[in-house]
Amino acid sequence: MSRVAYVNGAYNPHGQAVVHIEDRGFQFADGVYEVWSVMDGRLADFDGHMARLNRSLDALKIEIPMTAAALGVVLRETIRRNRVREGMVYLQVTRGTAARDHAFPTDAAPSVIVTAKSVDRARGQAMAAKGAAGVTQPDIRWGRCDIKTVGLLPNVLAKQAARERGAYECLMYDDMGLVTEGASTNAWIVDEEGRLRTRDTQANILRGITREAVLKLIAAEGIALDERPFSVEEAKRAREVFVTAASAFVMPLISLDGVKIGDGKPGPVATRLRDVYLEQARREAI
Repeated sequence: MSRVAYVNGAYNPHGQAVVHIEDRGFQFADGVYEVWSVMDGRLADFDGHMARLNRSLDALKIEIPMTAAALGVVLRETIRRNRVREGMVYLQVTRGTAARDHAFPTDAAPSVIVTAKSVDRARGQAMAAKGAAGVTQPDIRWGRCDIKTVGLLPNVLAKQAARERGAYECLMYDDMGLVTEGASTNAWIVDEEGRLRTRDTQANILRGITREAVLKLIAAEGIALDERPFSVEEAKRAREVFVTAASAFVMPLISLDGVKIGDGKPGPVATRLRDVYLEQARREAI
């Protein structure tokens, strides 16, 4: 079946779904994006992603292109036309098309692009059951990683570094050797003392929507949490390391730069959080 994309009011086959060559998303990475997990044909964490979309657009002073209700219709219609039951739906909003100039145009309407694809959930579940490998490298991103922009080249390079080393994810670290986040995930550890830790979002960290959902589950489960940084070396000595994202849910990492984490198997905290997150997200998807 041919995939279908939504671009600026029209649903077209991928090969015909195009934006102008002077769209500022292409010229300047002047845009933002969101990704929803699709479960049983429904959107997981809909409100959280929509709220972050609005924050990102506001931070870049891009006009909100349509209401949340209208955008929800577009997302669901794109999902329906692609017959996605289990998968992902991607939204990009750019400042629009204008003659190339660094300053904001005064007469451009935002571009809206939506695509959807199916995902083999069994493959992800098998990886989570076995555990994945991770690597590390310096964080070279810009200073506003709290905005979910389409300017992802440093993330691409980090993810490629992971692939070239046979790993699933790359954890990035700052000048002090403290882990910031993954190339496309938020990072967590259960440290040597058994404390669950993740870096707070005031330090140039993306406010992951799956992260926020997991934080609520942690509180509901009565698990103590320490929101403070941890170093690469602390991660390598940790009992557990795992990452969270809309695409990964909760994914245990069982090695880091070739160093075995804990006993080299997914730990009980990550396993439990993955189970309860998936149960809740599927139940509450809309």
